Amino acid sequence: MKIAGVIPARYASTRLPGKPLVDICGKPMLAWVYEQVKKAKKLDEVYVATDDVRIEDMCREYGIPAVMTSPTHPTGANRLWEVSEKVAADFYVQLNGDEPLLDPEVIDAAVPEEILTEEEFGTNIITTMKSPSEVLDAANIKVIFDDRLRALYMSRTPIPYPFKSIAFEYYKHVGILGYNKKMLDFYNQSKPGRWEQIEGIDTMRFIDYGKILQFIMVEECHTLSVDTPKDLERVRQMMAQKLHR
Repeated sequence: MKIAGVIPARYASTRLPGKPLVDICGKPMLAWVYEQVKKAKKLDEVYVATDDVRIEDMCREYGIPAVMTSPTHPTGANRLWEVSEKVAADFYVQLNGDEPLLDPEVIDAAVPEEILTEEEFGTNIITTMKSPSEVLDAANIKVIFDDRLRALYMSRTPIPYPFKSIAFEYYKHVGILGYNKKMLDFYNQSKPGRWEQIEGIDTMRFIDYGKILQFIMVEECHTLSVDTPKDLERVRQMMAQKLHR
């Protein structure tokens, strides 16, 4: 069973242009991400998927395998699909290119013991939310699931609503997903469904069309994506402390 990790990386970013190449303690952010991803034990190969020659050049400099993809892909999953057309694997794990402190153990968790091959199948890491501010933040995608941890719904608003009970926890989607080839083919050939268009959550595509999206729970998952200059400064400080230790 061959497992490939793929890091979609595009140069354009409205809030932080050239984000994959910004310097963090003397090294481009994407190089730090790749180093963390390579520590995952269940990934046989790791690739960066990009549409920009500047990112490709950086990958070449740091010895990072890169796959050039079309600049027209609307989402990371579409870019991942193009990689799956060029790189054969049984399962593909999508990783964020803006999380240089990504935990390799969480990456491994996205690869289940049993990978379904006869139908469309995907996985999505989730974790509990610890504070009310997390729950109210629309950037945190809240999720609900059945007793097998199969996805039922995802929303930017807090779900479920505590009408009759407060004896429950809120769970959020973490941006680490896995797909078999059939799931990627489906995604690339389909159009956004009703709830995806309303919520603005591209992962809702699988729920809209009744595909199997298996949530995988992790107890601790401290993620920090670099979306703004303020995020970048915070990550630089955290990386400097880590290197000092």
